[in-house]
Amino acid sequence: MIRHTPFWLDRYPKSRRPSYPRHRGPADAGLVIVGGGLTGAACAWTFASAGVQTVLLEADRIGSGSTAAAAGLVREDFDATFQETASAYGLRAARLLWQGMRRASLDFAAALRRLEIRCDLSHQDLLLVARSPEDGKRLRKDYQARRDAGLGHSWLTPRAVEREAALSAAGAIRTRGGALDPYRACVGLIAGAAARGAAVFERSPVTRIRVRSKHVEVTTNGGVVRAGAVVIATAAPLADLRSLRRHFRNEQGYAVVTEPLPAAVRRQLGQRAAAIRDTAPTPHFLRWLKDDRVLFAGADQAPVPVRARERTIVQRTGQLMYELSVLYPAISGALPEWSWDFGHHSSVDGLPCIGVHRNFPRHLFALGHGRHGVGTAWLAARLLLRHYHGELEKGDELFGFVRLLG
Repeated sequence: MIRHTPFWLDRYPKSRRPSYPRHRGPADAGLVIVGGGLTGAACAWTFASAGVQTVLLEADRIGSGSTAAAAGLVREDFDATFQETASAYGLRAARLLWQGMRRASLDFAAALRRLEIRCDLSHQDLLLVARSPEDGKRLRKDYQARRDAGLGHSWLTPRAVEREAALSAAGAIRTRGGALDPYRACVGLIAGAAARGAAVFERSPVTRIRVRSKHVEVTTNGGVVRAGAVVIATAAPLADLRSLRRHFRNEQGYAVVTEPLPAAVRRQLGQRAAAIRDTAPTPHFLRWLKDDRVLFAGADQAPVPVRARERTIVQRTGQLMYELSVLYPAISGALPEWSWDFGHHSSVDGLPCIGVHRNFPRHLFALGHGRHGVGTAWLAARLLLRHYHGELEKGDELFGFVRLLG
């Protein structure tokens, strides 16, 4: 029987899931964070560790939304095209953006190890694979642009892709990276933030945000939090921020996890050491899990009405399993054991929006994570702390809305 719930959440023992109170009454803080996913958790830990009095508000349960639904890849690059980014904003800007993402991903992995957060963190490179000759030409040009910019990515020939990933391809870009259990990483960071004095509240949806002359008021269904600033770390802009929605594309993605693959099948799948992302118009992500399962995500589409959600998950599960069997015929016949859907917002230029917006004083944003991987959580936390203290570094402004506003 297929379980229609995120794999990471379902595999975590219910008896050990953390529980935090609902927000009640008035409260004061230096900073209030809206959103209790991995980004909100990273921000809470970072600000609390820096001595900022921090309150975190989560509408549902900590880490149970887009974080639990994520593939858990720690990427050292963005999902956007480097060549197009350089064409739009200049080579220097593109280089700073990619270098910033790489540093954040490396720092994130180091921080998780230092904090001894058990989230199955492991090394796992990512292969961006071009299946057709036309895609191969475009991908090769993007690789050359990355190489000219001094980025440490490598090119795999068709023979090398066949040897490593058992795929027929026109080539691939290899980027270094890692993989983890995003839900365990989230609850670990939240626990660390709470230990450093952050106040964490679950089942406390934010209903209104109002900016006053010297503070911001964040209203929940149980009270009001007054703070010097608010961090918006939600999967989508809130109702009070609906004017920002023009900067983002809202999509619904789907994922499956298979039953354990037998040894006879595994021998036909290459080395199974690197995660895979293809160059299809609607891309797929494939991640090899440690218990010989496969996590396969994709089949993105526009969000469907709530009444059609369950039926759509069933349909998209079948579609993903068929597309997985096309990619790897040896897997044909394997059964899915988990399948789920997830919403994600991508910015119109394919890059995250982390920073400030001129129309929203006392707001700090961490939006547009899209398919960039969980390293964006740490990138957002470090960037927003520098914004909060007014200590920006070179290139920090490139991650914010200034790109889109001109």
